[in-house]
Amino acid sequence: MITVIPETFALSEVFTIARGSRREARVLCATLQRDGRTGRGECVPYARYGESHDSVTAQIASLPEAVTRTQLQALLPPGAARNAVDCALWDLAAKQAGRRVWQLAGLSEPGPMITAFTLSLAAPGVMRAAAARHAHRPLLKIKLGTPDDMPRLEAVRAGAPKARIIVDANEGWTAEVYADLAPHLLRLGVEMVEQPLPADADDMLAEIARPLPVCADESCHDRESLPALQGKYDMVNIKLDKTGGLTEALALRDAARAMGFGVMVGCMVGSSLAMAPAVLVAQGATIVDLDGPLLLAEDRATPLEYDAALVHPPRPELWG
Repeated sequence: MITVIPETFALSEVFTIARGSRREARVLCATLQRDGRTGRGECVPYARYGESHDSVTAQIASLPEAVTRTQLQALLPPGAARNAVDCALWDLAAKQAGRRVWQLAGLSEPGPMITAFTLSLAAPGVMRAAAARHAHRPLLKIKLGTPDDMPRLEAVRAGAPKARIIVDANEGWTAEVYADLAPHLLRLGVEMVEQPLPADADDMLAEIARPLPVCADESCHDRESLPALQGKYDMVNIKLDKTGGLTEALALRDAARAMGFGVMVGCMVGSSLAMAPAVLVAQGATIVDLDGPLLLAEDRATPLEYDAALVHPPRPELWG
């Protein structure tokens, strides 16, 4: 039996990106029960990709109760619905086999990794104070994509002078804006810029200089996305809610590396249950951005372990 339960997790503070603000994380948890075992998977429907809680719930409800991972790839497109069920099927298989998912997938045992910590978009003074509070973290991610990006970036660098910095424009720039900003990004030690141009207007990235690595987020969903990204992007951001689950995420990671792309593994704002499968994909990634639970005021009963720098692999009580 497949059930879908909507859940809400309060955020520790308002989280803002160029597209808007939120005070809570609204997720869907898919649960599969077979032969006395239960598997779980979490997804975050995303309006940017035409998803809603209702549409994703309907997609999951359309599946046969005995669906397999192989069947699932054909029955649902890449997206949140397939992600929740795919991860639940992996979790169920691990419980049925009495083994960990990484073993079933033929992967090496996962270890802890440095994860980015995302600073919410705010006034420069507020962002400087936030950067100072988190200056002990080795990698900070800044949400940009507005006309006032440079004062914000300068403020963050002043607040955290030793931290590594990556930026995410969330499709908020034009080619001209990016070209103007790029020298300043380099001056301030920014290591990578994520999705500077809209996904439907990113061809210009093949025609302008890319003095620092550019990572595809909204432009990259699954393996079918990769050919169109060549010559425009240096890295791809793999998110399970885009790939449609762990199965395709692992395949996308391997295909991207084979084509010469660097790999980033990111997330939507969700609980530890959503991050747990992504930890497996993130092993060996150039950049890991699995900080969703760090933004929450509450989390799962058995959450992922985080410290000042690292995210640790999930315990079997949580997932896998």
